[in-house]
Amino acid sequence: MTRPRRLLRWTSNEKLEPAAIAAFCAMTGSAFLYARIASEMLKGETSKFDEALLLALRQPGAVDVPIGPIWLTKVFADLTSFGGTTALCLISLLAIVYLYIIGKRGDGLFVFLSVSGGWLISHFTKLGFARPRPDLVAHLVEVNDFSFPSGHAMVSAVTYLTLGLLLAGSQSSSAVRYYLVFVALLLTLLIGISRVYLGVHYPTDVLGGWSAGAAWACGCWIIRRWHLSSQR
Repeated sequence: MTRPRRLLRWTSNEKLEPAAIAAFCAMTGSAFLYARIASEMLKGETSKFDEALLLALRQPGAVDVPIGPIWLTKVFADLTSFGGTTALCLISLLAIVYLYIIGKRGDGLFVFLSVSGGWLISHFTKLGFARPRPDLVAHLVEVNDFSFPSGHAMVSAVTYLTLGLLLAGSQSSSAVRYYLVFVALLLTLLIGISRVYLGVHYPTDVLGGWSAGAAWACGCWIIRRWHLSSQR
């Protein structure tokens, strides 16, 4: 009976309840969206939407040439690197080392488990679905693995949301908390959009990556908050 009582005490805490409810709703909603996208993708129901949006981002009659000025391609190529393996590993490692230095080893372990778990889920779900990359338009950056879900979209969502929620939880100012979560969401959004613009992912790959990553990050945050509450 100890754990249910602790859970009731946590959910009844007026200070934590709104955040807990919001995180739970985000987790369940994102998980449902991911399941729905994956199901429709496997049935082939998303093909028209995917192809139409990919072609809309290319010059009419020239699938090798993206819309917009030349510098826009460079901007999206730079943005997509923020969701690459090197950038995300470096950011996560620096954050974990910092947390250990200031004595917050529990938070450092939380970041490690959340991010590494996200990587593993992304890797094995890609293998499970084995969806080929889009061949309708030219790839503007190099890719060499499967398409669904987008690893850049999913793992960037996991990493930036994990860090954003962790930092937000330590702030007393609501404006700062909202800003940190906004930055995490903005980075995740731009990285996902860059993958479609660069022609290396279908839109549903990115939507699936966003939803899976958000569900995992929010689920990890909920577990962390419950664990902290149970220690009091």
